[in-house]
Amino acid sequence: MSKVFLLLPSLDAGGTERQAVLLANGLAARGWDAGLVLCRRQGPLLAEVAPQVRTFDLAKTGRADVAGFLWRLARLLRAEQPHVLYSFLGTPNLAAALLRPLLPGVRLAWGLRAGPGDVEGRGLLARVCQGAETLLAGMPDAIVANSEAGRAAALARGFPAHRLAVVPNGVDTARFRPDRAAGAALRAQWGGEGGRLVGLVARLDPAKDHATFLRAAALLAREDERARFVCVGDGPLAGPLRILARDLGLEGRLAWAGERRDMPAVYNALEVCCLSSRSEGFPNALAEAMACGLPCVGTDAGDVREILGETGLVTPGQDPAALALALGRMLQEPGGRGRAARARVLERYSLERLLDRAEALLLGLIRRP
Repeated sequence: MSKVFLLLPSLDAGGTERQAVLLANGLAARGWDAGLVLCRRQGPLLAEVAPQVRTFDLAKTGRADVAGFLWRLARLLRAEQPHVLYSFLGTPNLAAALLRPLLPGVRLAWGLRAGPGDVEGRGLLARVCQGAETLLAGMPDAIVANSEAGRAAALARGFPAHRLAVVPNGVDTARFRPDRAAGAALRAQWGGEGGRLVGLVARLDPAKDHATFLRAAALLAREDERARFVCVGDGPLAGPLRILARDLGLEGRLAWAGERRDMPAVYNALEVCCLSSRSEGFPNALAEAMACGLPCVGTDAGDVREILGETGLVTPGQDPAALALALGRMLQEPGGRGRAARARVLERYSLERLLDRAEALLLGLIRRP
């Protein structure tokens, strides 16, 4: 039986963490011995881990806990001897690379989740970690980006091209599916019973550029008195963005929903899903919304254009007028785009497609001489 361990910081709610759980569960269902190795065994996604997937807690106590953390990880890997260690995000990637000389029988894969510019505006530690990743990029056997934009960004940073691969994210299309009844209560709560509810699902973070969305919403609100808006997510910009929304006159037209766990209901409450990001890799929110049969409008960042295809509309970044125009157009169109959007996800970004691609890559590493 092939054995793969996925190394992550935790199972707190996030796109990377959810993809790792989907991957571990799916590989286990296909007969793999799959485990999740966590710097800290915490987070709401622990409840979604399948019974046959083992979880390991490295009990990392903080940034200063480096030597002890590496020793505990090395001891676990030497005892378990997985065929592949698949790490995700900065700290796990660096830890796996540093331990590589001690693990002669273990293949190493790095998971890259960032798109171009994702570290811009971050702290010193994030920039240092990114620089260290570049220095150690020759250590893993494979470096797996979840988007073509991420692969291009890695190449620009100097990562070896022959080790880079792309495995796009997958969507559980049985969970994320059209079900308008499931979103009825939220639709009413957010004032969208007039069939004109536009939502943005993203953390309140500079990269997501909520300010452009809010300005577009204000423009659209002047043209369409029935239009309503909702922002789903939380983050460091909550205060300033609420002030901006008030100054734009969106009070009574915009709901702040915070972070939510009932995402299929959230998408099914909307008429249109919007993404206004400056920087992206693979935006899960768009693919999940499409799987729920929603037409989408996104800015031209990361793999947005490739994900939407002909089913959605793409506008330039930081252009509220263009975004407002596209949102207004989408609200007026019949539902054909939503049906085409789900069909595109089923064809290209389903969970089965993710598992097929990831399994082929992992087996290729294991069989490599």
